Amino acid sequence: MAEPKGKIDDTNSESAVPKAVVSRLSLYLRELQHLLRDSQETTSSTQLGSMLGFTDAQVRKDLAYFGQFGYPGIGYRCDELVHAIKRILGTDRDWPIALVGIGNLGRALLGYRGFGEQGFRVVAAFDSDPQKVGAVIEGVPVYAAEDLPQVVKSKGIRLAILAVPAIAAQAAADQVVQSGIEGVLNFAPMTITLPKEVRLVGVDLAIELEQLSFAVASRNPKPCDESI
Repeated sequence: MAEPKGKIDDTNSESAVPKAVVSRLSLYLRELQHLLRDSQETTSSTQLGSMLGFTDAQVRKDLAYFGQFGYPGIGYRCDELVHAIKRILGTDRDWPIALVGIGNLGRALLGYRGFGEQGFRVVAAFDSDPQKVGAVIEGVPVYAAEDLPQVVKSKGIRLAILAVPAIAAQAAADQVVQSGIEGVLNFAPMTITLPKEVRLVGVDLAIELEQLSFAVASRNPKPCDESI
């Protein structure tokens, strides 16, 4: 019987792995989960890469950062690789989340079911508007902003999502950090500053659209007005 190659190398430090590799791991995970839903038990680096527009060599190189996976002559067992990637990404456990800001974006995020499917649960929401405090939205209670430290501690929250206006982003970020939050996902359209020990990921939808418009516009660039 062929011996599996499924050992995760825990010696790789976070800084040794390029961010692009971690991003692709999330893409591999989604495709593997789709394959499992379609009752496909095994896959190959060629198939996994082709579904995402990558080469088989790229898939193997990305996975090699974390160890050896797969079975000779078989490829990857989808369920085993899903488990391995979740362990690498830290999503093999439950992550309670705090959401700060209950405006239109905040409410939309509370209604997004994709978080729960990947192990993330928004368990508490916070807002500075007294009229929103005490409400329950999509099953999530809304607390006053000043209750952050107590709620974060009592619910074991380590990650927070900021969905506040740009003008309030830095103050909100400072507040969640002081409450003990270790990682922040920032939807506010501005750059915020956090202590180096706190991880930050920014999501600026306008920037993403600018990147998309550039990609489309560059296919058929308009001639520059040389009179300027």
